Amino acid sequence: MAIACAVLVLAITSLSAFIRLSRAGLGCEPWPQCQAQVLLEAKQGAVTAPGGAVAAARIAHRITAVGALLLVVAMLMTAYASSPPLARQGRLVVALLGLAVFLAVLGRMTADSRLPAVVLGNLLAGLAMFAVSWRLVAATRPAGGATPPDTAWVRLALALLAVQIMLGGLVSAAHAGSSCPGLAGCDLGAASWQAFNPWHEPDPGAAAGAGALLHMAHRAAGILTAIVVGTVGFAAWRRGHRAGALAVGLVVLELAAGAALVARSTPLALALAHNVLAALLLAAVASLLPDRRPPHGG
Repeated sequence: MAIACAVLVLAITSLSAFIRLSRAGLGCEPWPQCQAQVLLEAKQGAVTAPGGAVAAARIAHRITAVGALLLVVAMLMTAYASSPPLARQGRLVVALLGLAVFLAVLGRMTADSRLPAVVLGNLLAGLAMFAVSWRLVAATRPAGGATPPDTAWVRLALALLAVQIMLGGLVSAAHAGSSCPGLAGCDLGAASWQAFNPWHEPDPGAAAGAGALLHMAHRAAGILTAIVVGTVGFAAWRRGHRAGALAVGLVVLELAAGAALVARSTPLALALAHNVLAALLLAAVASLLPDRRPPHGG
């Protein structure tokens, strides 16, 4: 059930990203000129029927979310009905249930909101739910004999990943992806600190480079995060943790996806891949945290 839950949560976060990015104009034609018009119509409250792909994604998102919630409730009942109760797994499932309820309430109360804070809430809670699901998968397997990695460094890597994901969410929510059209750098002449404010709704009519500072911060934090996560992953790999090798590989792929996003003017497919890779990377690093299960495995 834990593996099924992780798969469902990854599907939910991916569908949510597709809906969010499509609403932001990614994938419209002719790109990127059409994005400003899409955002302006949305801000003015123009009601437009969603495209077939977006409508299907919304239906799939709701069905998958209900399925995941039912599975979490079933796992919670199983964990505490066992003899003896699976307390450690139960705590992880309780965390999953709390995150699921938070996402459900947030989605219900902010269905039409375009505030970056709402985007961040959905993004961070969804990715946290996937990371906890992956920890639950690890908790159901026998403990390995690999030497535990340094907890402080793993926590630092997780903290940097969280900050980087927040910056990425802000870049997406503030529509700052086109503020730096090239890999060489950004024109900071029209840049505004307002892009860092999650409670400020982006203005579709703002200058093209308004989000340049935010975009550059995301790039700089990405390099720092890649160095730390890559180092932690490589050290864990040498100690026998396969998740360490996975983290190193995912860091390389994530950097490549980020560079390709800029070089190819933010295509929808690459933006979705960037989101999925972030979820997988967060889960891989979270799985490097030392397993504190009792010696008997319960």
